[in-house]
Amino acid sequence: MRKYDLYKDTGVEWVGGIPKHWGVKKIKHRCYVKARVGWKGLKSDEFLIEGYAYLVTGSDFKNDTVIWKECYQIDQERYEEDPYIQLKEDDLLITKDGTIGKLAIVKELDNPACLNSRIFVVRSTRKDFTTEYLFWILKSNIFTQFNDYTSYGSTIQHLYQNVFVEFSFPFPGITEQTKIAHYLLTKTREIDNLIADKKRLLELYEEEKTAIINQAVTKGINPEVPLKDSGIEWLGEIPKHWEVKRLKYVAKMQGGFAFSSKDFSTKGVQLIKISNLYQNELQLERQSTFLPSYFLETHSDWVVKNGDLLMSMTGTLGKRDYGFAIFIENCEGGYLLNQRVSKIHSVKEIDNRLLLYVLRSEYFLNNLFSLPSGTKQGNFSNENVTDLFITFPEGKQEQGTLIQHIKTECNIVENKINKTKKLIELLIEYRTALINEVVTGKIKVTD
Repeated sequence: MRKYDLYKDTGVEWVGGIPKHWGVKKIKHRCYVKARVGWKGLKSDEFLIEGYAYLVTGSDFKNDTVIWKECYQIDQERYEEDPYIQLKEDDLLITKDGTIGKLAIVKELDNPACLNSRIFVVRSTRKDFTTEYLFWILKSNIFTQFNDYTSYGSTIQHLYQNVFVEFSFPFPGITEQTKIAHYLLTKTREIDNLIADKKRLLELYEEEKTAIINQAVTKGINPEVPLKDSGIEWLGEIPKHWEVKRLKYVAKMQGGFAFSSKDFSTKGVQLIKISNLYQNELQLERQSTFLPSYFLETHSDWVVKNGDLLMSMTGTLGKRDYGFAIFIENCEGGYLLNQRVSKIHSVKEIDNRLLLYVLRSEYFLNNLFSLPSGTKQGNFSNENVTDLFITFPEGKQEQGTLIQHIKTECNIVENKINKTKKLIELLIEYRTALINEVVTGKIKVTD
């Protein structure tokens, strides 16, 4: 990578050194910045599917542009109330509340458009400055560090206009600005395409794990074994010597307890909630809640110990964000079980570790999620789960072989998943570093 011949210190904490012939400007020196102030009594029924003008919110931003077809619309009278926030092609939009710093450049504007609240429109007021260049400045760590420097430890996520316009940034000539914007657009697209490829690979790996589990818990791992009709349409043929039984005849299932929030604490024994069972992993750090340690004795029926299976029973209707199953191990002292999480324990015939894979299998989950919820929220009852059929070999030795096979094969795939996730992290870090190096002139962009 080429560098410039000479550099200088800007004296601006979040900028540092830049090429000697570059300057430093503030937003207010080169931009018009406006946001909506009030709606004069705008009501929800004025948000139209079809109207005169688009009404842009931060949720309409995707891949650094505005998805016009997803915008609500308003009538002409409302649009004309505030000419200062009527959008033009190449305007730069930035969210100023909640998730601050989300960006979009206005492109392919085919109808009048204006802003909802919580967004600034930033427009260049000089011919020597482009919003395409400013876009990359605001994507860089320069802007992140500026926000950190000016927030003074505030927990309120808000970008104030009088603060934003004071943001100082590196200012090369218009030719270099154009080169930098074009270079970063090209290079980050290449990186983003690589990241997208790796994410698709993660999906394939997850499908591979599912296939390993499905094959093992429905057909076994011996392709030569004789098969028989299971008598269950969605299960099909199974090994001739395997059993088919409803889950309730081989396992017990117990729901959690509705502990009072007044007893919640920051230490003691951890309460296992729905949020702690995510993507078939026990994630104790997600919304951690604790109860006094003596609750292990006073609420012993809801103690979770090593060897228990847990399942999340409530989620979003129409989505598979519940029904996650985990096997408890390496637990010291135990946990307590909250409502809408159930624990399952085999009482005979099937090893709990094999039952875990059955509960995670596609055939079991497809049938579970096909049951009516009965509410506007996604819900399973214990009876829903235990009334379903499962199939398994009776012999403990064969069950142990299946468990080891699934664990070994899935671990191989899991290692691939972890390596791919690490590569994605490195690509994201490289993308961020590249933007920072280019907009501060550490890398010289040439033709």
